[in-house]
Amino acid sequence: MKGPVATPKWALVLPLAGAAALIGGLFLELSVGLAVAFVAVLIGAVIAAVHHAEVIAERVGEPFGTLVLALAVTVIEASLIVSLMLTGGPESADLARNTLYSAIMIVCNGVVGLCLLIGGMRHGEQEFKIESSSSSLGVLIALATLTLVLPVYTTSTPGPTFSVAQLLFAAAASLVLYGMFVFVQTVKHREYFLAPGPAPRAEHARPSVATAATSAGLLLVCLVAVVGLAKLLSPGIEAAVLACGAPEATIGIAIACLVLLPEAVAAVRAAHADRLQSSLNLALGSALASIGLTIPAVVAVATLLHMPLTLGLGPKDTVLLVLTFIVSTLTFSTGRTTVLQGTVHLVLFAAFLFLSLVP
Repeated sequence: MKGPVATPKWALVLPLAGAAALIGGLFLELSVGLAVAFVAVLIGAVIAAVHHAEVIAERVGEPFGTLVLALAVTVIEASLIVSLMLTGGPESADLARNTLYSAIMIVCNGVVGLCLLIGGMRHGEQEFKIESSSSSLGVLIALATLTLVLPVYTTSTPGPTFSVAQLLFAAAASLVLYGMFVFVQTVKHREYFLAPGPAPRAEHARPSVATAATSAGLLLVCLVAVVGLAKLLSPGIEAAVLACGAPEATIGIAIACLVLLPEAVAAVRAAHADRLQSSLNLALGSALASIGLTIPAVVAVATLLHMPLTLGLGPKDTVLLVLTFIVSTLTFSTGRTTVLQGTVHLVLFAAFLFLSLVP
């Protein structure tokens, strides 16, 4: 067994560079050159975040390792959505819906499709436990239907909205479902979320507590930098979207893409290393956390501040969401995946992007 590997210098420098860029961006006027620099720093912070998340995962083991990154990103994602709602006023009533819907489509089609395609091309068939995917997908379908589809069909309020009582019920249901999922994943049926077959032989010692604690702190710095820089870039993104004549929903897609970068990179790296179970744990877990934690936060702010909140999806988006869940159910029904399933999901992701730009 090899000794523990020291933290590389770049993994220490990139989080600090991200924090410095974020602080500088608060006092500087955003220009094209500065925006390009921010994007480069943001990508570096994403790479560092994935490294530190993997260090923590090696220390705490699965499935806690994948849960750490999903929860950390989602908490900050929820904070970003809430802050944009507070600064955007009534015009941001549909921001949470657009961002959450985009997150589901990006994860379930874009990230999962890329993981299955890359893993399948490199390793052929890959295995995972059906119990984990069915559990994750079942909770995700329930959460998405209750919060993004049902508001269109209720009659207490006009339009695709919930009444205050219905919002509070949706928030409570989201917390209960996600809390029970985390309990099952980490305590009651933890074995469902462990890779099938014998445990892989460790090539080096587990990181020390001090190393893991350092990585946890640097991971937090990276994620704050990623989300903070995404917020600083959001006005430029919005201006670019409007200049191109694209629908406003594209803004939610761009924000979701930026925020989900660390999880997407980590999931793809796991699939490339023939760790599909970890890849799916991270991908589906991030989609679950996005709804399960963001909806209660958004509902609390909207209720306390009497802000409008539009949650219901339109017909086109509802069809794509249902199609995604049907295909995902078929993909995860056998415990084995190939490049074919990955290609199908990526085509659905392309359809989502195309129809968002050309509705």
